[in-house]
Amino acid sequence: MAVITAKMVAELRSMTGCGMMDCKKALVDADGNFEEAVKLLREKGLAKAEAKQSRIAAEGLVDIMISEDGKTAVMMEVNTETDFVAKNEKFQGYVKGLLRTVLANRPADVEALMSCKYDGSEDTVEVTLKEQTFIIGEKLSIRRFVIREGIMSTYIHGKGSMGVIINFDADDAAVNNPGFAEYSKNVALQLAANPCEYIDKSSVPQSVLDAELEIVLTQIKNDPKNASKPEQVLQKMAAGKMGKYYEEHCLLEQRYVKDDALTVAQYTEACAKEFGGSIKITGFVHYTKGEGLEKREDNFAEEIAKMVK
Repeated sequence: MAVITAKMVAELRSMTGCGMMDCKKALVDADGNFEEAVKLLREKGLAKAEAKQSRIAAEGLVDIMISEDGKTAVMMEVNTETDFVAKNEKFQGYVKGLLRTVLANRPADVEALMSCKYDGSEDTVEVTLKEQTFIIGEKLSIRRFVIREGIMSTYIHGKGSMGVIINFDADDAAVNNPGFAEYSKNVALQLAANPCEYIDKSSVPQSVLDAELEIVLTQIKNDPKNASKPEQVLQKMAAGKMGKYYEEHCLLEQRYVKDDALTVAQYTEACAKEFGGSIKITGFVHYTKGEGLEKREDNFAEEIAKMVK
């Protein structure tokens, strides 16, 4: 039987990223054969990766990559179980590879992405995702991505806690003006600071407006002060209060964060006039890391008990 040294264990650990005890056991079982030990760890790791799929992955990061010609942008959210792993450079590098894979292959969705060959590898994204789960020791999940083209501005906040892509329709006079870069960045910052669902009033679905109007009208009717007021007056009061809804949920109706005397629409209009061209905000995407996902709740007493055992 081969003698397993600390140096061998350390070398295997550097190759696989696995724990010291796991590496030592694999070397013992493989009688010192490194290739066999790696195979054993991968087999064990892949099995662990499958078992980890039931865990909650609501941490992670949002990242953006722009093509070399500047005409295409990809934003992606990849989730981890802990924020500690999300800050790991290897994990961040893996996400960059996923972004390059999306730019190169333009898959329709996450399911299609899984069958693409990972950037610089002969393995599929599905295989590399399992390998990363094995190496890192946590469940990883590619939650979503979006591909946008055209005239854009992008912004990543808080080392991946939030991402924004804004699309514009602008003529050459506006785009080529030195001030356009600052303007478009400011709009991206605006959306990051005040996330919303719609561009303007006209883009809000009628069903949403009807539901909101009903809520506002009910609130007004429930106020004893309005008990004696006719229905026509109550309807006008409700319509007046809808302005607040538009201001909160429509980007162009928001107060511009750097000058609240202006709305975003007025700021855009002023910049277009200054640049001698035309600018229109045509769309946007906003990702917040982990939004809508169940968060993991750690039981530290239980974790310590497991470690002691």
